[in-house]
Amino acid sequence: MAKYLVIVESPAKVKTIKKFLGANYEVDASNGHVRDLPKSQLGIDTANDYEPKYITIRGKGDILAKLRKEVKKADVVYLATDPDREGEAISWHLMKALKLDEESEKKDKKVYRISFNEITKNAVKASLKTPRKLDMDLVDAQQTRRILDRMVGYSISPLLWEKVKRGLSAGRVQSVALRMICDREEEINAFIPEEYWNLEADLFQEGSKKPLTAKFYGTKDKKMAIHKKEELDQIIKDLDQASYIVSEVKNGERIKRAPLPFTTSTLQQEASKTLNFSTQKTMRLAQQLYEGVEIKGSGTVGLITYLRTDSTRVAEEADAAARTYIEANYGDAYAAQGDNTKKSSGKIQDAHEAIRPTDITLTPVKVKDSLQRDLFRLYQLIWKRFAASRMAPARYETVSVKVKAEAPGKTGMELQETETDAYEFTLSASKLIFDGFMSVYVQDEEKEESNALLGKLEKGMSLRLDQLHSSQHFTQPPAHYTEASLVKALEEQGIGRPSTYAPTITTIIARRYVAKENKNLYVTELGEVVNRIMKDNFPSIVDLQFTANMEYLLDRVGDGTVEWKTVVRNFYPDLDEAVKKAEKELETYTIADEVSEEVCDLCGRNMVIKYGPHGKFLACPGFPDCKNTKPYYEKTGVPCPKCGKEIVIKKTKKGRRYYGCENNPECDFMSWQKPSKQSCPECGSYMVEKGQKLLCSNEQCGYSVKMKKEKEDGK
Repeated sequence: MAKYLVIVESPAKVKTIKKFLGANYEVDASNGHVRDLPKSQLGIDTANDYEPKYITIRGKGDILAKLRKEVKKADVVYLATDPDREGEAISWHLMKALKLDEESEKKDKKVYRISFNEITKNAVKASLKTPRKLDMDLVDAQQTRRILDRMVGYSISPLLWEKVKRGLSAGRVQSVALRMICDREEEINAFIPEEYWNLEADLFQEGSKKPLTAKFYGTKDKKMAIHKKEELDQIIKDLDQASYIVSEVKNGERIKRAPLPFTTSTLQQEASKTLNFSTQKTMRLAQQLYEGVEIKGSGTVGLITYLRTDSTRVAEEADAAARTYIEANYGDAYAAQGDNTKKSSGKIQDAHEAIRPTDITLTPVKVKDSLQRDLFRLYQLIWKRFAASRMAPARYETVSVKVKAEAPGKTGMELQETETDAYEFTLSASKLIFDGFMSVYVQDEEKEESNALLGKLEKGMSLRLDQLHSSQHFTQPPAHYTEASLVKALEEQGIGRPSTYAPTITTIIARRYVAKENKNLYVTELGEVVNRIMKDNFPSIVDLQFTANMEYLLDRVGDGTVEWKTVVRNFYPDLDEAVKKAEKELETYTIADEVSEEVCDLCGRNMVIKYGPHGKFLACPGFPDCKNTKPYYEKTGVPCPKCGKEIVIKKTKKGRRYYGCENNPECDFMSWQKPSKQSCPECGSYMVEKGQKLLCSNEQCGYSVKMKKEKEDGK
């Protein structure tokens, strides 16, 4: 009988797949890529039409030797690497490294490419029945991405290292992600909070012991924002002795639709928000669930479909199985009617299904005892999301009410029918009447409605005011990016693809360009320097639209409509010209050893300012004879509001900048905004600089004043 060899990427898949196949099948793993561009050089022959120079990856010799032995024994070889362009490229490299293309041409061996979206018996067997040739368009798409990334990294990084002496590096996608974080930081720093007030009325209807809380709206024809205390006081004065009449009651129904099944991006976002997983951790756990986990009574089982996808499409069999399961376990009314798939946009490749469980009957309860805690939590999230996506919408009964408040003298219908500019308040409430998909999956906690008696209100009904209560607020700046919101932003901008989100974020954190604290991403001093250099010298590399267009071209290479070398030919000359220009201009960024006033404790020399991976530090110029170093704190010339010593710029352990007292730890003063020498004339608190304004640090005060012209001009 014929002998068959199936080559997969990961050793974890070997055991899972082997149990589906007969004794004539051998399953072995390549352990990922076996060939790549050399680390010691660019590896692309720019003088010979950009031909790449691939070499065997160090440490893969033994793996290839073993695979060659297995290939000799086999009559048919199936390349079963992952079902995406990276997997297609790995299969192509295996063809070259194992000389399978030569074997195939001699007809000594049949070589096929197979792929499956889930590692289940049916999927693997079906792929063996429909083998195909390598998709060279997908191979070229991966090859183009790899070459472009190599060109950017190897052209710019050494330049930064040599000229700036900071061990910096650049990347085609990572530099854009860094720019987005820096741009957000600038928005936050430039943001000026604006004061506003909320006004609410506690109203009683006749015979009720529980008040209804109505929010101030404005007048009948115009919504009014209350900006200042003076405006609030005037409205409250106008409302003195006012009558409150129900002027409108609207009853209705609201539908809350089921969420779509997960894509890579939405899984990373939701796992971050609900499980507090980093993007890297989410992908690592999802990989394990995809490749196979030992389940009691079932052996090794691939629990989810392929984890790198930007599609919400679901296979017909999986959709039918889910609806059958829902009808049997929840009732016919809970099964969704019609399709629940997002229409594909130009940015979506739609090569794979959404991320879903391979078997809907393998509920979280059934597999819990077989999975480690975090694996279980992620599987449960995926299972619930998919089950919910096949379920009916939730339905709410809603009621919205308008209450007119007008000066005394008119009551009942007379007041209700008047067309004056009486103030209006609004109330609303909703009641869940059918939970639908929410019986399985609740994304946002539903708030309890306080106005439960709204159903009894009628037009023209008088209400009694118990009290008016107000609260002061200030508008908030844009939020710092989190890993979840950055992934969402990258996807919306068309930058990167499902396989690149996690490694991109991991890289900029590992490079210390960005610090992560309490989920938020903050740009470090090092990140600011790198971003400034990239924007000044390589504007197209960090241009969002340029990078998105490049992703589009890579997709067109993948579908065969654009030739891969055309993309490279159009990209490299401009990059090369920019690098040569930057080599001359980057001299201005070179940091000389600036002499400080700080004296070395060991040898008495004036210490100099150096720059390391964590930012600036003080070092003795007598190195290597004297190796003394100290932390460097940039002085501000502002006295500490607590003790009178000087405020200096410090950094948290993860690199986020803040302002603290030089007398720390004796004085614990700290502020995220730069303190000013001025005190607030209203409450006496210290002021901070924000954009072109000085703001009181006491939020309850809210005093602000524009900086003087001398300050703006830096005089």
